[in-house]
Amino acid sequence: MMSLAEMPDNELMKMLAGRKSESEAAFREIYARYSQRIYAYCHRVLDYSEESNDIYQDTFVKFFETYKQNLNVSNIRGMLIRIARNLCLNYKRDSKYSIEFDEMKMPVYDKSFDDDELVDLIAKAVKMLDFEHREAFVLRNYEGMSYQEIGEILGQNVSTIRNRVVRAKEKIKEILQPYLEELE
Repeated sequence: MMSLAEMPDNELMKMLAGRKSESEAAFREIYARYSQRIYAYCHRVLDYSEESNDIYQDTFVKFFETYKQNLNVSNIRGMLIRIARNLCLNYKRDSKYSIEFDEMKMPVYDKSFDDDELVDLIAKAVKMLDFEHREAFVLRNYEGMSYQEIGEILGQNVSTIRNRVVRAKEKIKEILQPYLEELE
């Protein structure tokens, strides 16, 4: 018999519908398998620690509450990201959450910056992107998803997703240009 860690997503979904002990074990495995990715997604997309933590937790609550309607799901990660995305969009709509380009202040570049500080600069540049571009960029570059997978989750065609990722990279490059020139 294969261990829970070896089971494909569709088998875990079947276990969720089983006895209470099986269901709890399957949910624990799903949580162990995907919680870090969902946490990172929420944190990177919203970059608002308290709310991103709440949304991260709410994602798994909502998943557990609605899994019976989705027992044929074979891509749990996609389903969880879709739930997290909807919760993020609801939060964004309800709170009018946004980071304006002009409001975001980049630190003055210092030639003694190390790699960690450069990573921080890139993270700040990502935060400056509008929600649609940031979301596509995060899913592609941090989550390693294909354009096809992202399109399915976001309900967009592949060319739209590819365009958003390209524009996000262009905007990040534009934001970081003064710092990159200093490196040369």
